[in-house]
Amino acid sequence: MNINKDQNLTSKLFLEDIEMLPIRKGFGEGLLKAGEDDDSIVALSADLTESTQMQAFAEAFPERFIEIGVAEQNLVTVGSGLAAVGKKPFVTSYAGFSPGRNWEQIRTTICLNDRNVKIVGSHAGVSVGPDGATHQMLEDIALMRILPNMTVIVPADSIEARKATLALAKTQSPAYLRLAREKTAVVLTEDSPFEIGKAQVLLEGSDITIVACGPMVYEALLAANSLAKHRVSCEVINCATIKPLDADTILKSAKKTGRVITAEEGQAAGGLGGAVAELLTDNLPLPLHRIGVKDRFGQSGEISQLWHEYQLDAHAIMQAAMKIMSRGNR
Repeated sequence: MNINKDQNLTSKLFLEDIEMLPIRKGFGEGLLKAGEDDDSIVALSADLTESTQMQAFAEAFPERFIEIGVAEQNLVTVGSGLAAVGKKPFVTSYAGFSPGRNWEQIRTTICLNDRNVKIVGSHAGVSVGPDGATHQMLEDIALMRILPNMTVIVPADSIEARKATLALAKTQSPAYLRLAREKTAVVLTEDSPFEIGKAQVLLEGSDITIVACGPMVYEALLAANSLAKHRVSCEVINCATIKPLDADTILKSAKKTGRVITAEEGQAAGGLGGAVAELLTDNLPLPLHRIGVKDRFGQSGEISQLWHEYQLDAHAIMQAAMKIMSRGNR
């Protein structure tokens, strides 16, 4: 098992003192830089400017920032209107509220008209901890993936969130960027490539393909490192772009390993796991195990407790891998 040298990853991935940063921090940095480069970029917030890391942009470009208030339906419809006159809006709220509360407006005013609006859903997944089920948005990947014209991106860490924001600022179509609240492991480097629609093989292996997104990328790498001690060789793919899915990279890996695990901090149905299941069903039926929340809502608790309860950690990935391996030959 070899780390892909093209990704410029190091053994820091498996150290306990790995750098931890909020993924949303990278978005804030990327938005500020995008605003400096392009004065047509505007930002809109639903009364969560600091929480979604839009504060730096708002302070630097107050004439290009609009505080909509607690009105998520207005948030995206105003964004659509701005896009219609040539602006490039980034609109932010918690994922539980956007797209959770305004999906119909996103569908009708943005996607149906193919408006260039970037919807940023922060505080997604169970890792908002004590905030509980109402704020632990688990269905957003599925909700946004099904919309025509919509790009869906779930960055692995703060570095990738910044790169994804800068890349989205240069596109001309609707997109959804999913961000976590808590500090998570920084697994990539400044030299790691990012391209919308492209997945990256972070770790090469021959027995199992693990396709992960968001904070689960680090858990997949930890699981692969532990599984190597049991002579199970894992290929780990960082699939930041859920839509359009990088079919070529995933199918190439799946053909090599013959077994696939997906890992995401959201509903396993309809999200990354659903997308990969559809891909394999149409092209290469083989054993697949989906790590994700299984038809449940979230609940209040400490993050470590919740990840264990919903089986969203490296241990769960290891168990799934050993179960698939126990089935025998591919």
